Amino acid sequence: MALIDLDHIRHSYGPAPKSDDDYALKEVHHRWDDGGAYALLGPSGCGKTTLLNIISGLLRPSEGRILFDGRDVTGLSTEERNIAQVFQFPVVYDTMTVYDNLAFPLRNRGVPEREVDARVREILEMIDLADRAKKKARGLTADLKQKISLGRGLVRNDVSAILFDEPLTVIDPHMKWMLRTQLKQLHKRFGHTMIYVTHDQTEALTFADKVVVMYQGQIVQIGTPDELFERPAHTFVGYFIGSPGMNVLPVTLDGATARLGTHAIGIGAAPATKPGAKLELGVRPEFVRLSRTGLPATITKVEDIGRHRIVHADLAGHEIAAVVPEDDEIPAEARITFDPRGINLYADAWRVDTGA
Repeated sequence: MALIDLDHIRHSYGPAPKSDDDYALKEVHHRWDDGGAYALLGPSGCGKTTLLNIISGLLRPSEGRILFDGRDVTGLSTEERNIAQVFQFPVVYDTMTVYDNLAFPLRNRGVPEREVDARVREILEMIDLADRAKKKARGLTADLKQKISLGRGLVRNDVSAILFDEPLTVIDPHMKWMLRTQLKQLHKRFGHTMIYVTHDQTEALTFADKVVVMYQGQIVQIGTPDELFERPAHTFVGYFIGSPGMNVLPVTLDGATARLGTHAIGIGAAPATKPGAKLELGVRPEFVRLSRTGLPATITKVEDIGRHRIVHADLAGHEIAAVVPEDDEIPAEARITFDPRGINLYADAWRVDTGA
């Protein structure tokens, strides 16, 4: 286990970068707590795998340093950093049995065979491969091979950190849920520092204590699942987290009032914003209320998805979504109000403190 410091790191895949746009990974200055469970979440191409590979030692950053427990490891290999890494697609030894694949990292470090056997059997049970322990890896399906890869990443308990790069891509949905649950249990039991890369918000929010949301090569928010949901620091976080995503509406400001067309919406205290900034109001569908009083809206579509319905409406020429409990009435001539707890103001895509 290790405390990991990323000291002003940036990375460009091209020579002589001249501006932020030339960096695949923009500046990151952050501390990853010893024993923390983190998820790097974002769309393809946002920089999350680049960041993971820099932490692991597979890639040296163009600028900055990486420190493990205060020791500069920027120039050290993955092996020298004592990192375990599980990749998106299976990496196994086809000529070995499932058991021997899991035992290999331990035997390679001279662990006594009695300890090897105990640890391997524990991991075999965890990944549900105990009945295949003596089978050769050759001929197994892709999802079974990936379970071996996961097991081999988890079998050592002396690593600085365990890194996962979208490891459940080839795993069936039910097994994904089981393995995520088991990873959480393993983290609680052994306290490994774990960093998990994914583009799937369900994987990130159910695995991690802290989620690191990335967009266009930069970290836009680090927080708990509740913090990401209730107070998105960037409009992208609002779009990306939640289904449906956050409603984002263009507004102007008049003191402590946001104006959407001719409609006035209270936002708490008058915020400080830069002149000319693009101002937007962000409200998650869960904080939109349909009633007979409020802002006039025209309902355009209703989706029934079981326990609740998603109501789509036109509000002052802008599409808005509301999550409505299954048994609640949807007025024919609906009006909209916003729960004050769910109102966020953004200037140039970044959240502004309104004191709410």
